[in-house]
Amino acid sequence: MVEIHFPVTAEDEWVDDVGDFLIDLEEELGFEEYEDGEEFGDDYIFFLAGASERTLLKAASRVATREGVPPGAYAMVTDTAAPKIGMGRRVSLPVR
Repeated sequence: MVEIHFPVTAEDEWVDDVGDFLIDLEEELGFEEYEDGEEFGDDYIFFLAGASERTLLKAASRVATREGVPPGAYAMVTDTAAPKIGMGRRVSLPVR
């Protein structure tokens, strides 16, 4: 599983756009959104699973460089059985 972490912002209209974009990416890249996105601490997190790490990170990179999303996103490579959010290996994502 890959968690995509974005900094929480006062403007949150980008969240719905990312959710819609993930639906398109699911079909294109063959993964699934594991859980609905949620705010956790200072981050808004989307959860991706069901494909190789490479594919999930490719999807995370495409989301991170999408117009309108806040800068500073990163990914956490973890496992669906992880005891809590944010555990795993941190991966930097490209910026637009």
